[in-house]
Amino acid sequence: MLEKTFEPQAAEPRLYAQWEESGLFAPRAAKPTDGAADAYSIVIPPPNVTGSLHIGHALNNTLQDILARYHRMKGKAVLWLPGTDHAGIATQMVVERQLAAAGAPGRRDMGRDAFVDKIWEWKAESGGTIVRQLRRLGASCDWSRERFTLDEGLNAAVRKVFVKLHQDGLIYRDKRLVNWDPHFQTAISDLEVEQREQEGHYWHFAYPLADGVTYEHPIAFDEDGKATEFETRGFIVVATTRPETMLGDTGVAVHPEDERYAGLVGKDVILPITGRRIPIVADDYADPTKGSGAVKITPAHDFNDFGVGKRAGLAALNVMDAFARITNEDVPEIPADLVGLDRFAARKAIVARAEEENWLREIEKTKHVVPHGDRSGVVIEPWLTDQWYVDAHTLAQPALKAVEDGDTVFEPKSYEKIYFEWLRNIEPWCISRQLWWGHRIPAWYDADGKIYVAETEEEAIAQAGGKTLTQDEDVLDTWFSSALWPFSTMGWPEKTEDLQRFYPTSDLVTAADIIFFWVARMMMMGQHFMGEVPFKRVIINGLVRDEKGQKMSKSKGNVIDPLGIIDELGADPLRFTMAILSGTRDIKLSKQRIEGYRNFGTKLWNAARFSQMNDAKRVEGFDPATVEQTINRWIRGELTKAERQVSDAIEGGRFDDAAGALYRFVWNVFCDWYLELAKPVFNGADEAAKAETRAMTAWTIDQTLKLLHPVMPFITEELWAELGKEGPARDGLLIGTEWPVLPDAFVDASAEAEIGWLVDLVGEIRALRAEMNVPPSAKPPLAFVAPDAVTAERIARHRDLLLTLGRVSEITVAEAAPAGAVTFVSGGTTAALSLAGIIDLTAERARLEKEIAVFESDIGHVNKKLGNPNFVSRAAPEVVDEQRAKLAEAEEGKAKLQAALVRLDAMAGA
Repeated sequence: MLEKTFEPQAAEPRLYAQWEESGLFAPRAAKPTDGAADAYSIVIPPPNVTGSLHIGHALNNTLQDILARYHRMKGKAVLWLPGTDHAGIATQMVVERQLAAAGAPGRRDMGRDAFVDKIWEWKAESGGTIVRQLRRLGASCDWSRERFTLDEGLNAAVRKVFVKLHQDGLIYRDKRLVNWDPHFQTAISDLEVEQREQEGHYWHFAYPLADGVTYEHPIAFDEDGKATEFETRGFIVVATTRPETMLGDTGVAVHPEDERYAGLVGKDVILPITGRRIPIVADDYADPTKGSGAVKITPAHDFNDFGVGKRAGLAALNVMDAFARITNEDVPEIPADLVGLDRFAARKAIVARAEEENWLREIEKTKHVVPHGDRSGVVIEPWLTDQWYVDAHTLAQPALKAVEDGDTVFEPKSYEKIYFEWLRNIEPWCISRQLWWGHRIPAWYDADGKIYVAETEEEAIAQAGGKTLTQDEDVLDTWFSSALWPFSTMGWPEKTEDLQRFYPTSDLVTAADIIFFWVARMMMMGQHFMGEVPFKRVIINGLVRDEKGQKMSKSKGNVIDPLGIIDELGADPLRFTMAILSGTRDIKLSKQRIEGYRNFGTKLWNAARFSQMNDAKRVEGFDPATVEQTINRWIRGELTKAERQVSDAIEGGRFDDAAGALYRFVWNVFCDWYLELAKPVFNGADEAAKAETRAMTAWTIDQTLKLLHPVMPFITEELWAELGKEGPARDGLLIGTEWPVLPDAFVDASAEAEIGWLVDLVGEIRALRAEMNVPPSAKPPLAFVAPDAVTAERIARHRDLLLTLGRVSEITVAEAAPAGAVTFVSGGTTAALSLAGIIDLTAERARLEKEIAVFESDIGHVNKKLGNPNFVSRAAPEVVDEQRAKLAEAEEGKAKLQAALVRLDAMAGA
């Protein structure tokens, strides 16, 4: 007999160990008959080696595991390939902090080789944390194939790709603007930039016009916006939130259609402090409606300005060094007292000087978004520097065409728009990072600065004719090695069996925020080096938020820790919750939701215990096609429909539909109805019916465990083992069992109609009892008004069940509804529940009217809120949605009570 409850804390580690030891995580052996459709492969989005399992990982890996387990049970050779990313900045930061905490020499003191050795030591000791945590979630990856983006095989692949792209003219060195992190002294990707809103200022500076030029500037306007007053000005006003960058200004831009400045285009201004002449240029970037309409242009320190500078032919002058301190290397005119100052100290000094020299016109308070390094926390500086770039535009064209032609599809399809938008407007990809941990760039320099690109130093020296060479100090962007992940992890550049069998991969499950950072780049690299797309389908999972729809963050205290949930409730409830909520872009999650689905697992466990208590055991040779009892033919059909729904949903990547179908079948169909309908059979005297229903119950539970296993693997595997102790011996673990494929003939229309009639009728009786506030202990009589012959036969066959499930005292057939009865229609037949003497009509009317009044008050209150434009426009979207949901709920509740009141009046008037 099963224990009273499933204990996940004890069972899950044991079951996972069994799965690993079974070897079933690895792809099955190839068969001579295998074709492309017999393989299923998916590569894990490699989590950072420094990471710990967060709720986003739990969602993403649950969905991947559902796919892997499902296709494995379908008989396919499944490769779910795991691995971790070396996470350049994050890992280097972790080790530097450890060294500092231990009082050890810092990175620069110990030197590159010794520091990298320290990181490898850290990885050996602590780098496997997230891999162990994925096991706790139940991830059935083939751990024997686990990869690391810095392992030797991937190192070789990265070097080969770099060299080949350089030979093809698709990798080159250039001086461009990058996101520069002054703390780590490295370029970082857009994904590593965190935009933070903060208080700041616009400083309005007056730049004097050169050569005594003046113009008439409008200062007053009529109702139509036409200038009515002017003043003569010898200056032009610009505004900036970063005064320190003015030292590198090389132009002022105005809109070409801005009449105020039309006569100034081509003239010069004198840049304060440096005294440098800079031109006024016309460019669409300048917005006449913002500020003065004139914009200072600093091409070396602003991405938009860089573009204006390119179009206008303006110089790009760096005025900061790698530590974001003022330098005069490009601008000798910068005063000595500013050189060497931190950018923010320089800001204060420049503003003070502007005020003192009277070219500060205004200080305007503002809230603006400022980019910060997500790891360092410091303000990012757009900085002009020499870096290595990939010609992403050229590589993007085949990647665009592949999705346009349907070679790779996105689910949901709407995400293709993000993919297309980025690839059609793609910029060169900066791939160099000024770090020590990562793939060192395979480029060497001779004493004259000439570059030699090769896979090894020996090859580079041979290219250089034996010259002494120095390797580039930089490493590659982490996303560069990740872009090769689908094929490098399978052994490329070698022509391995895995590549032949599993590339291109079947699916990729990932998040929307890395469609361009990772998905698009894998598409580019896969097609360039493999000649095929890396995956046939991209499934985009949503973002997990808290129950109010807010983004989870430690500062808000609303983070749900998946490991804490697993410790307390087990992995299965978390997995089921992730699946059933996965159909939306913003997943609203609460611990209460997860607890609710823990109850779902408990319901299944209790159903299995109930079946055991009623001697429902598996029977050797049992054939569900031969069952005769109506309830057994019905449940067979319901199970078949559920199998179709679950299979179709998983195949289509609709995990929420799959979980919903499982929930409805297990809870609403099997537990709530089939087992209730089976109780009289179990307790009856018909031994043949009893034996058939016992066998059918056991068989149905077995098939249900198979269907539910991909979503809730632990509890289903445990039940499979425990229930397998009785009846014929199991062939093996549930994870290795074949997926049920049930014939269409299992759906029995007559059984479905009859049990459907019974279920609907009992449901109507129960709803009416609740609506009319009938005490649970009361058993009113039930009468059917002039039923047809088919209904009369059903009433006779199911009389005992109706008496029990409907909690009625007797069942009769009448020509008209009895006095004092409430009528309702079910299955086309009128029925009457006699409530006279059971409920107090006066008291019940008062109760209904009181509850209706409460709903009306709630409806009025919510309508007032929603009718207020200020509330709708200013409140958070989730708050507005919550009020709309409240309104719908109140209106529905009121409608039900009003229907009950109508019935009550009809009963009183009868």
